[in-house]
Amino acid sequence: MNYRHIYHAGNFADVFKHIILMRLLDYLKQKEKPFFLLDTHAGIGLYNLDSDQAKKTGEAADGIGRLQKRRARAGAIQDYLDLVAAFAGEYPGSPKIMQRLMRSSDRLVVNELHPDDRETLRDVMGRDHCVRVEGMDGYITMKALLPPPEKRGLVLVDPPFEVTDEFERMVKGLQNACERWSTGMYAFWYPIKGRQAVLAYHEALRATGIRKIVAADFYLRQPTDSEILNGCGMVLVNPPWTLAAELNTIMGELVPLLAEKTGSYHWTQIAGE
Repeated sequence: MNYRHIYHAGNFADVFKHIILMRLLDYLKQKEKPFFLLDTHAGIGLYNLDSDQAKKTGEAADGIGRLQKRRARAGAIQDYLDLVAAFAGEYPGSPKIMQRLMRSSDRLVVNELHPDDRETLRDVMGRDHCVRVEGMDGYITMKALLPPPEKRGLVLVDPPFEVTDEFERMVKGLQNACERWSTGMYAFWYPIKGRQAVLAYHEALRATGIRKIVAADFYLRQPTDSEILNGCGMVLVNPPWTLAAELNTIMGELVPLLAEKTGSYHWTQIAGE
């Protein structure tokens, strides 16, 4: 519980994650029926990128900062930039993005284990009858809250990777969740340092027997040095069938904007057609 996202808020990984999150939310909103959202590792919701903590790493400058200085053409990238601009100087984390884009008929549960961050999150989310703040272990929330009565929706899992077995915990968490709610959408974010860990994670997911799993991986550079963060990825379960083509277009523009000539993007079909 030592992790603080303020040191990494707005970096390339946040940009990647939040653009995909927005696309998934847009897909859910194409139907009038209400949906359920769960953010298992929510953080504090809003971040001051001018704070001493954010400036200590300077990661936002190479993420949202770099993107704001360049001309974006893909509609999804511009939508993301417009959403960030709407928060007038603060950077929105996934809880605020979900809250901003959901409808009054939808429901959101944001979960944060750290007690101080949870209280900040509670203040940031404000009085909203559509939103509930919880303080459980992130993986326990899926056991406790699934399946939702809405029967459709999205679970975002974005753990801090403070423990060495986080990949294993994610696989087990997904298995348990899908046993309760096999038709829900799931998005699991993960860091990429070396390729072997990612390949092992994908193989463990394939062995679960879950029917539709894909992975979207964003590389800043070739992962030749496994001691540093070289990229990040998102495993998606039951994604919209149109997402692969959409992300190929979006990432085709985003990679050179954030990584210039050293970056790459890969879509992997882990299970299903």
